[in-house]
Amino acid sequence: MDQTKPLRVTFISHSDTLGGAAIVTYRLMRALRRQGVDAKMVVYTKLTDDPNVSVIGSRFFRGLRFLAERFQIMMANGFSREKLFKVSTGSTGCRVYSHPWVKEADVVSVGWINQGLVSIKGIRKLHRMGKPIVWTMHDMWCMTGICHHAYECSAYKLDGCGNCQFLGGHSPADLSRRVWLKKKEISEKIPMTFVAVSHWLADRARESVLLRRHQVHVIHNAFPADYYSPDALPADGSDPLAELGAAELRVVMCAARIDDTIKGLPYAIDALNYIFDNYPDIARRMTVIFVGELRDPNALDTLRMPSISLGRVNDPAILRRIYGHSQVVLSTSLYETLGGTLVEGQSMGCLPVTFDRGGQVDVVTHKVNGYVAEYKNIESVAEGIIWACNANIDRMELHRSVVERFSSVSIARQYTDLFLKAIEERRQTR
Repeated sequence: MDQTKPLRVTFISHSDTLGGAAIVTYRLMRALRRQGVDAKMVVYTKLTDDPNVSVIGSRFFRGLRFLAERFQIMMANGFSREKLFKVSTGSTGCRVYSHPWVKEADVVSVGWINQGLVSIKGIRKLHRMGKPIVWTMHDMWCMTGICHHAYECSAYKLDGCGNCQFLGGHSPADLSRRVWLKKKEISEKIPMTFVAVSHWLADRARESVLLRRHQVHVIHNAFPADYYSPDALPADGSDPLAELGAAELRVVMCAARIDDTIKGLPYAIDALNYIFDNYPDIARRMTVIFVGELRDPNALDTLRMPSISLGRVNDPAILRRIYGHSQVVLSTSLYETLGGTLVEGQSMGCLPVTFDRGGQVDVVTHKVNGYVAEYKNIESVAEGIIWACNANIDRMELHRSVVERFSSVSIARQYTDLFLKAIEERRQTR
C-alpha cells in the first residue's frame, strides 16, 4: 500500500442512519475521516445529505430485490408475516462490486447488508476483486442459516441449520439448511476477518460451524461520548418532560420498537408492577418513560406505574435531555449484541438495569456502573431498578467510564489497525 496516500475504506451498509447498525457504521465512517482515512459508505437507503454516502442502484430495482427475497421467505414459511423479518436469505443483491468507491477501496468493510443489498454470491464477487473483506457482525446472521438471532436454538453450533423455528421447524432440508450450505461454501473458500461488537457475540461466532475457522475480533461500536455528556445539557437545566408532570425518579426504556418481542417488554412491565405492588413509597415517586414505536396500542395497558410514551424520538438533543433528567435506563431485551441505549443512558449518567444475555455485560459491571438482573427474573429486575434509584453514583463518573470504552476516537483507531492488518494478510496470500 502506498504510504503517501490515505487509507481508502468503503463501508457497505443497508443504510446510513436507518436502524442501530446503520447509525453506528455511519458514526465510525465519520470518526475515521476525522483521523485522515478516506472512508465512504455505499448504502441501500440514504437518509442524510452526506456526500460521502452513495446509494447503490435505482429505487425500483432495489425494491424488486427486496420483494423477491421476502416472497421466497413467505413461500417457505407458509405465507406467514409474523416472523417475516426475523430472517434473511442473502439470495438477491445489488451490484455493489461495480460501484467505483468499492473498486478503488483498499479494504471493503461489510456491515448489515440484508434485505436486498448484498447477496451471498455478491460476497464471492467482492473477494474475486482482490479486496480484503472485514465483516462487522451486528447480529448472528453471519453464523446461522437465515435468522438474525437464534434465541435458544443451537443448530448453528452443531451440524448446521434445518428444522428452522422461523419456518415451522418441520423439515431438515428447509430454506435455512439450503442457505446455510451456501454460507458454508464461501466460509471455507473465502478468507474474511470478522468483527463482533461484543464479547458475547464473538463467543457465539467462535462456537459456530461457519465462523470457527476465521479470525473474530471484538471492537465495540463507536459512540459520540462527548455529545452524550451530563455537562452538555442546557445551562438553564430545562427539563423536556416538565410539562408532562414532575417526577422525582424516572426510568427510561428506549428501542426502535418497544413492543418487538426480542425487547422483552412484558418482563419490564411485570417488574415495574412488582415495585408498584410491593414498594409503594418508591412507586409513587416514579414515572416510566418509553421512547420508541409501539405497534400494539394496548401494549402498555397492564402497566400500573405512571408512564409516558413518547413514540419515536429522532432528535438526539431531545433524547440526550431525556436521559439527563432520568435516573435509570432499563432494558429487558432477551438478547442484545451490545445494547446501544444502555451506553447512551450510562454516558448521560443513568444507571443501566438489564439482563445478562448478550453484550450487555460489555456495558454493565454489576453494582458498579449498573445492575445485571437474572435472566427473565422479574423480581431481580425490580431489585435492580430499586438499587439504581437508591444508588449515589456520580453521573460524570459514569460518563467517563463510557469515554474510556466506547469513544469514537479509540474505536476508529482499532479499526484502522485491523484494516491495515487485513490488507497486509491479503497481500501475503496472493
